[in-house]
Amino acid sequence: SPIIREETTDGAILVVHDITELKKLEKIRQDFVANVSHELRTPVTTIKGYAETLLEGALNDKENAKDFLKIISSDANRLAQLVDDLLDLSRIESGQLKAEFKECELPAIIDRVLAGFRKQIKAKSIVTHKDIPRDVSKIKADEHSMAQVIANLIDNAIKYNNEGGTITISVKETPEHVEMLIQDTGIGIPQDHLPRIFERFYRVDKARSRELGGTGLGLSIVKHIIQSHHGTVSVESRLSEGSTFKMTIPKASAA
Repeated sequence: SPIIREETTDGAILVVHDITELKKLEKIRQDFVANVSHELRTPVTTIKGYAETLLEGALNDKENAKDFLKIISSDANRLAQLVDDLLDLSRIESGQLKAEFKECELPAIIDRVLAGFRKQIKAKSIVTHKDIPRDVSKIKADEHSMAQVIANLIDNAIKYNNEGGTITISVKETPEHVEMLIQDTGIGIPQDHLPRIFERFYRVDKARSRELGGTGLGLSIVKHIIQSHHGTVSVESRLSEGSTFKMTIPKASAA
């Protein structure tokens, strides 16, 4: 690859830059800035537009005013979620995320996270199944980060599921790992999208994802957290048949 050589005036230090690598990093940075700008523009424009409409007199129309305020609130929440996800991703990628690795019981984390989604599960009449052995080996993990991973995966399984669908959470062991599978009976993911599903801001259906409140960063955060735990995450899916996300985490005894 082409290189640039820089020397101090006395020629004592030589710095070598790989131009190809620098261009690649610059392209990643530019794409990231462009994606963030695009994600911010829509909710900011909506909030600004409806706020101006209310100030111009629509505030006196109580019925419409309430609908406008609901939209403003929804988009403000979306902005807040995007900022939170961006900060999380930044901390993870820079190694600044404060993680406290200790022995954890994965089933207990699953139960706690699942309980937080009762309202959403009930709203879509989704049936949940758990296939978890009683005495599962403990994992070495940061409990907060692991809960975030499970929450992101369950959230997706609800959002992209069908009314009256099913979510199955199963846990099993291998000699060195604990595996968790989250399977849904939802819309599924086309095969050609699967290789890119964990990329930042990558969406299969952009319009539907935004409509459901997705930031496009959830699965990227999942991937980075699992990697920081020396685990793996993967997905299998068929269009209109649902998706299965699988993660593996080293056992505490093997970590």
